[in-house]
Amino acid sequence: MESTPILSGYGSYGTANPGYAPIAEGSPAMFAPPVCDSHGPSAPPASMFDTVPGYEGTVAGFEGGYLPPPMPSCPAPQPQPGPAQSNWNIPSITEDTARDAFSQYASSKCCYSSAPVKDGVITNMEAYNTYRYRLETFNESRTTEWSQQPYNGQPVDAYTQSPPGPWDIPAKAPIFFQDDKQVIKVPNTSSVKNCHTCLGMGRTPCKECAGGGNKICWVCNGAGNRSSGDRCHHCQGRGRVNCSHCHGQGSRECETCKGKRQLLVFINLKVIWTNNLDDYIVEQSSGLHVVNLSKVSGQEMFRDAQYMVYPVMGFPDPNVVRAAERLVREHQARFSQTSRILQQRQTIELIPVTKVTYKWKGDSHIYFVYGNEFKVSADNYPATCCCTVM
Repeated sequence: MESTPILSGYGSYGTANPGYAPIAEGSPAMFAPPVCDSHGPSAPPASMFDTVPGYEGTVAGFEGGYLPPPMPSCPAPQPQPGPAQSNWNIPSITEDTARDAFSQYASSKCCYSSAPVKDGVITNMEAYNTYRYRLETFNESRTTEWSQQPYNGQPVDAYTQSPPGPWDIPAKAPIFFQDDKQVIKVPNTSSVKNCHTCLGMGRTPCKECAGGGNKICWVCNGAGNRSSGDRCHHCQGRGRVNCSHCHGQGSRECETCKGKRQLLVFINLKVIWTNNLDDYIVEQSSGLHVVNLSKVSGQEMFRDAQYMVYPVMGFPDPNVVRAAERLVREHQARFSQTSRILQQRQTIELIPVTKVTYKWKGDSHIYFVYGNEFKVSADNYPATCCCTVM
């Protein structure tokens, strides 16, 4: 087993490790004492960060939660009822359209015979217009974190004046209803601190050799001789070789400060724009599974976008009216406390669903044609076979 070298503190190594210099040819084997596994804290201590007015809850990493927006200085505009829509129906599909959709569906299945499509006789078509209500709330949320980077002479502005509040820092919002984010360095929060990883030394013990600068020779396993009794030529009989990772120094450049010994610490503000979307599809009695409707589009019959929307009024289906009232109420309660609502949009789509009944070989069967894409659902297709792919 290889013994583990130890370094007492960080003062015993530098560009050349005085206690563990590179092995010179002809010198006896050097065995470094053990070193502790910890090479400095992995995360900066809380005491490393200053107390900044308005940012007292900021921690390292975006884990402090979203900051509630301030109360508006002037009353927000009141939502207005959306535009009226009198025609809530669309024409049913034709028999030719239903047959073409059925044909494409059957041809897309390797085990489906085309006989029911060619020989089947359509006996009935029933239209079930289904409504989908959709509410989108586009909001902006903000959170802060303490960040750090190696100090290379960047401007230091902490304590020169009070920093702006997290909601006072301007950020350019993207196009409405598109997710985006932006990270902004908060002015007047930058200061210089000693690196917490290397304690301001610029270097940390090499993990490969545990700070010893040398490792057991892998050829002779530290014996200095080969099994034949000849001196090991790889380590010149010393039993140990210089560590290739630190070049025998026992230490490497600190990864946190990149050897600069100091860090610039500052507060970052993350601005997040999110489009939050909820759907409600009215249950219909056709027998088609509602989950199928989530994969298709419908004909948009109603659209209303403003700062805060007003629930739909005067809609012929009371289920849609109740869904709109519920979702508008839920969105306002869910997003107004921890974020700033920038815009809302509500739409109603009319998704065409046609139940087709047809006869083939004396038996009656059904399939559904739905959506603008004329998708087909036929759970009990009457002419299938079992095929094996070799």
